[in-house]
Formats: sequence, C-alpha cells, structure tokens
Amino acid sequence: MLSPSLCVCSGQDMASILQLVQNLMHGDEEEDNQSYRRMQNVGEQGHMALLGHSLAAYISVLDRERLRKLTTRILSDTTLWLCRLFRYESGSAYYHEDDREGLLKVCRLVIHSRYEDYSTEGFTVLNSKQPIIYQSAACRQGLGQHLCNQLGLPLSSLCSVPCNTMFGSQHQMDVALLDRLIKDDVDSGKLPLLLIANAGTPGAGHTDKLGRLKELCAQYSMWLHVEGVNLATLALGYVTSSVMAATKCDSMTLTLGPWLGLPAVPAVTLYRHEDPALSLAAGLTSSQPVEKLRALPLWLSLQYLGHDGIVERIKHASQLSQRLLDHLKNLASIKTSGLVSRSRVPPISAGSLRDILGSLILSIVEDELNSPVVVFRFSQEGTSGASSGGSLEAPLSGEREVQDALNRWLGERLAQLVPASGVDVVELEDEGSCVRFNPLMTAAVLGTREEDVDILVDRLQEKVPLLSSTLKLRQDFQEEVYRTPTLIYIEDLSWPGLGAVRYKSSSEEPDVSKREVEEENINSALLRKLKELDSDLSFSTGPEFGPEKNCIYVGIATEDLDVVELVETVGAMGREIEENSKLLENMTEVVRKGIIEAELQLQKANEEKLLEEGVLRQIPVVGSVLNWFSPVQSSVKGRTFNLAAGSLDSTEPTYSMKAQVVQGTPPSTPTSSHSKQRLPGKSNHQCRSIIFRSRDGDAEERVEWRIYSL
Repeated sequence: MLSPSLCVCSGQDMASILQLVQNLMHGDEEEDNQSYRRMQNVGEQGHMALLGHSLAAYISVLDRERLRKLTTRILSDTTLWLCRLFRYESGSAYYHEDDREGLLKVCRLVIHSRYEDYSTEGFTVLNSKQPIIYQSAACRQGLGQHLCNQLGLPLSSLCSVPCNTMFGSQHQMDVALLDRLIKDDVDSGKLPLLLIANAGTPGAGHTDKLGRLKELCAQYSMWLHVEGVNLATLALGYVTSSVMAATKCDSMTLTLGPWLGLPAVPAVTLYRHEDPALSLAAGLTSSQPVEKLRALPLWLSLQYLGHDGIVERIKHASQLSQRLLDHLKNLASIKTSGLVSRSRVPPISAGSLRDILGSLILSIVEDELNSPVVVFRFSQEGTSGASSGGSLEAPLSGEREVQDALNRWLGERLAQLVPASGVDVVELEDEGSCVRFNPLMTAAVLGTREEDVDILVDRLQEKVPLLSSTLKLRQDFQEEVYRTPTLIYIEDLSWPGLGAVRYKSSSEEPDVSKREVEEENINSALLRKLKELDSDLSFSTGPEFGPEKNCIYVGIATEDLDVVELVETVGAMGREIEENSKLLENMTEVVRKGIIEAELQLQKANEEKLLEEGVLRQIPVVGSVLNWFSPVQSSVKGRTFNLAAGSLDSTEPTYSMKAQVVQGTPPSTPTSSHSKQRLPGKSNHQCRSIIFRSRDGDAEERVEWRIYSL
C-alpha cells in the first residue's frame, strides 16, 4: 500500500504520475491472488466510450457559440437514436451518472406538475395533500428511501405494494391490491403521485403487468416510471407484450453501460413532458452547454456499434439465457424460477375454469420468454420424480436453510470455476438462495460466449451429485455422531457440508477454563491430522465469524463416502491425541519428581562424602597435600531414572559392568518415533542420568538424559 504524502513542490513529470496511477491500480494484486476477480472486457467500443471523456474536456474549451451548437447536436442525435432504438416515441432524455438520479429528477417534475404553487411556496404546499410514491416490494432495496431523503419527504410518503400471493409470478406487483391502496389514500386526503414498476425485477427478472398498471395510473392521474433489465429487449425485432407496454409509460431508465459493455457511460432516463419550463425547474434539462457533454461518450459508442451491433449484443445475451434454460430443464434436482407453483394455484370452479387457465397459461408463457434472467436452485425434491423444470418451492424451515447453504456454495463455486459466465448468488424472499445468470448485465462486460454456458452446465452437472450425496448423508452423519460418546454434534444449518463436530475430552479437570483450553488443543491437533488424510473431504474451522468455535467442519461429501468409518476415524484420532497428551503430562510429572529425588540423593551423597574424607581435604592447599600423601579411592555415583519402571537407581552397576542393567521387566509404553537425542556434557563432573525407554516389537530404543552438577 502506498502511504499518502505531501504534494511535491516542484511537480512531477507525466511518466512518474502514470507510474503512480499504475501502482495504485495494481499494488494489491498479490494480496488478491487467492480470490477470483471479474475484469471487464474493454474492446474498441469501450475505448470509444473512454475517448468521449477526454474529448469532452477538450470540447469544453471551445468558444461559447461553437460549443453550444456542438453540444446541441450531440444531445439531439443521441436522444433521437435512443428513442427510435427502444421504441419510445416523442421522448426526451436525461443523462446521469447515478442510475437513481433520473428517477429523482422525474419525481421533482411530477411534484412541480401536480402542485402548481410548489415553485413559489415550496414544501408548505405539500401539507394540503401528502404526496404518495408507490413501488413494488420486489424493487431494488433502498430506492424508495433514497427518493424520500433527497426530496425531503417523510417515509410515510412511500408505499410498498406486495407482490402476487395467489397465482401468477410471485415477483409481480399485485395490481388489485395496488388499486385498493390508492383508493384508501385518496379517501384519506392524500395525493397518489408516482408508481415505480419493474420490467425485470432486480432479483428474478420478472416483469410487472405494465399494461394494467398504465390503465390504473391514467385513472388516478399518476406518473408511471419503469426500470429493469428487460427494457433492453425493446431493441429486438420481437418483443413480448408485457415488455412492449413499457413504451407507453411516462418515463423509463436505461442502463446501457452493462447492456452493451461500455465503461463509464451514463445511464439514460427517457421521459415525456410538454412543459420545458417544468423540466428545467426539475433539473431534467440544463442551459449549460457543458452539462450536455455527458452524452458524448454514449454518442461515440452508439455510432461505433451502429443499430445492428447494438441489437446483436442484446440478442446474444438473450440467446445465452435461452441456451442455459434449455440445459437446466434436463437436469435433475435443478429447478428454475419462472413457472407457476402448483401449490399456489387456487381451487378452480367450473364457471371460471376458462379464465383462470387462460391467465395461468399467459403468465407461464410470458415469464419464460420475456426475461433474459435465469434463476435456478438445487433442490433434492427433483430426484423424487417431480419435474426438474418446476418452480422454486420453499421446503420446510430446517431443510430450507440447509438447501440455501448448499445453493450459496454452488453459486460461489460456479463463479470461481467459470468466471466468464458472470453467475452470482441472489436471495429471494420465497425461494431462498438461488444462482442467477443475467447475461444482459454481464455478458458484454465479461465477453461471455456459448462455450462458457456449456462449460457452466458441465460444472453444474459435476456439482449436483455432490450436493445430492451431501444432503442425503447429512442426517446419517448427525445420527452417527450422536452414537459416539466422545463426539458432540454441532447444529449449524448454514454450513454447506456434512456438518460440524467437536471432540469432548474425558478429563475430569474441575477448572472449566483449563478444560476448555485442553479441548481446544485437542480439536486443533485433530483438525491438523484430518487435513493430512488422503481424502476428498475437506476439513476446516468453519466460517470465520461463525458462532461456534473449536469445531471441525466437514465439507461436501461424495456418494461413496462411508459415514460410519468417517466418524470412527475422527473419534479414534481424537482419543489417540488425548491419550498422547495425557501421557506427556504424566511423563512430565514423573520426570519432575525424579529430578527432585535425584537432587536430594546427590546432596545426601555429597554430605556423606564430606564426612568420609574429612574437612581438611576440602581446604584447597591442605587437601592437595593430604591427597598426595594419602590418596582416597572415590567413585562417581550418579542416578539413573527409568521412566518405564518409574524407579530411581544408582549408576554404579553401569560403570562397574560397562553395561546397562535392567531390573525386572518394565511395562510397555506407547510407541515413539523419535530418534535418540543426547545433550552433551563434561565427563569430569558428577552426573545424573534419566533414561527414557520405548518398545516397538522386539526393537528397543533408549534415550538417556544426563544432568551434570558440580
């Protein structure tokens, strides 16, 4: 990371500045190598868009009259092309960087239109009739709150309309309920101002019934604004009736950047209004020529691509969606979002059979054809004979959470394995966690091809059996852990795998903190040993910020996994680690006591030696003379500690017989793989020797630890 520094007084040359920018852009690449990244595919059309920003800076220095003519031409040409391309007749355009800014300006325009004295009286005129903005519950999060904050309106001016609950798409706005809400607001003295509808919801890509919504808005003199990814299909030769109805709305927001793979181009809001003064007051138009240069990058890009190039890109994205959808219908355990759930179809009476069946068929056909967004989900129900192309139905609570976790894992793995596909994980209210393929927003940016879709399907076919076996063996794993007294099963429904276990120590330590530390050490050592196994299973500590600690999380399982053997292996390894740790603790205690006893015996031997030789021999000069006249025969007496037998013996037999003497048959101790180690010492000093013994069949290994003292 580059640390901020003061501006250089003398300035820097162009090469240094560009090098600084490059370091800022790529300085953290080494840290990000472990994570996959999606890089935008910037082709020549992207270079044209980027060139537009540079040209805008140069053009802005022209003289005022020439600048006015040029910007007017650029703005009018771009607006005309977009209105023709997306079938929006007699429309005006507002270009903005934030894709919410256009809707915000439209709201100001509607307020100016519905409240005549707003320009002079301000917000006080809103007290007479509180304005109400309606939006679908499936709209992108935070949009309504952003509008209220920017407009200075209370949150009570925002009304969220629920989606269908009986039949039809569960991501479409409930028109009948909206009608009742508007009537209630009118009766209470409020003013219905604007309705935000979707032509492609942010989550599942479904389209509201725009035709009926337009009729309802006309009835109550409301403004209808439409946004969504499905608006891109208006440029195609064939457009479904539900999306075609968006051409009759009062305004729509287009995000051409991701649709066409154009970097740094503005979003566009097309609208119809006859009063230019109100449009100027709302900020939709500007008298400043420089403001009109926002359209220059888009003007250059549209000329470079041409009509055929734009249509081809949008058509390519739609074909990618259809290609993936065709493959998914043939995959077991994979369900796609778009078909009407059988559980949500109401009972059919004889008199209404034709109407309800017609509505259901129309809803099914439109949902399948008009949305280039493919949302699918792994569901074990698909293996029980149900149609794999059915709708996404919510299972039981516990099962739903487990399947959500598996689908999140599936989406993340597919995104890592096939980054060019652009798939991601989306959370839907009724369906739960799903995998989303939205090529209109990613294909042009990432350069997605048909081969990438085929690879995505191949990887999906590889992962589905793993998910099926994991979901199948998860219950078996839980039951087997419950039958093992030394293991504790940890309930974590959000974990995408077999589950989590914790080894329970058999220690009777009364101190809870010491016992927890002991269990933590055992589980950490157990996790290390499990990771060393040659197995397809993955073992980890689980989520970084998970609620459970000191656990072993078992990952995705294969179909041939023996759960009983797995649990037995985990339990046996845990017991072995615990026994070895106890043996080490016991060995430490025995050695400590042996050293203390050896020191006491050596101290006693030194006292006996002092009494035997006398005090005079301990005086340096006198002792040397006495030893020369009358030498004393003294042998070195050490101590040998037999760890296996637990006995402390003298080393005198060893030095006299030149061999180690073993008294009795010591008990067998656990096998040790450590080689003999010696700590060097000086031979002319009195010593104590501690011998460690271990047996491995007939082979015997001896490690001697000698402690020297003066």
